[in-house]
Amino acid sequence: MPVSDALVTAARAARTHAVAPYSSFRVGAAVQSADGRVFTGCNIENASYGLTVCAERVAIWKALSEGVRTFTALVVVADTPHPTPPCGACRQLIWEFCGDVPVVIANLDRIIAEYSAQALLPAPFDGRTIAEP
Repeated sequence: MPVSDALVTAARAARTHAVAPYSSFRVGAAVQSADGRVFTGCNIENASYGLTVCAERVAIWKALSEGVRTFTALVVVADTPHPTPPCGACRQLIWEFCGDVPVVIANLDRIIAEYSAQALLPAPFDGRTIAEP
């Protein structure tokens, strides 16, 4: 399923709200629910760095906090010439909460790459891993 231009545009717009005073690396994300709603997020840095939150997690958590449980795609936007895929923690959350959705990586001008969540996290830790026999 091709990702809509509107979802990419939403992620680009979310990036403008990033709080990145330490790295100046601004990222935006947008996740689409199965019913078509779009939830956005931006990275938010903190002086202690460990409390920094990625754009992907903000978008997913916003959707989850609104009761959404089924997703169709996620877009990540950074101002880089090469793909900037989600970090490991975000890959885990994408897999766990969104499933094997398309993950589109874009910059300010174009879509750079598209992955499946499974390709980004080929051996996921999930409910199957911790389920009792």
